[in-house]
Amino acid sequence: MTESATPAAPAATFRIEKLYVKDLSLEVPGGPETFAQPDSPQLEVQMSSEARQFTEELYEVVVNVTVSARSGEKTVFLAEVAQAGIFAVSGVPQSDLEPLLGIGCPTILYPYAREAISDLVTRGGFPPVVLAPVSFEQLYLERRQGEAQ
Repeated sequence: MTESATPAAPAATFRIEKLYVKDLSLEVPGGPETFAQPDSPQLEVQMSSEARQFTEELYEVVVNVTVSARSGEKTVFLAEVAQAGIFAVSGVPQSDLEPLLGIGCPTILYPYAREAISDLVTRGGFPPVVLAPVSFEQLYLERRQGEAQ
């Protein structure tokens, strides 16, 4: 009796290697006059994520968040953060890799980006900005639908 030896698929692994702030900035273009304005500014939030492979098993994923505060036509402040992470991924089927990098990794990074924005705005002398939770799964699906059309 002979057994057919088929090589076992390598076990899938996923590790967070490093979390870091890739870019961080706060602009207050109105200077001290900004703090004399009685109006509460309107906030606009823009968000994106990107992933790139830079070695055989390492990927950098970056979540970019921009918060603009405007009072009428004037910009009160502009806060930006690029929260990044290096993730080691191996043995993950190609069909699962894109959702992992587009949903899983940004979900890990986003709380750090939220904290960085809140801290940055507070250090700038403004009330904290607490960003709402985000469904990266929904954003991923919407992006995929847009690409399909």
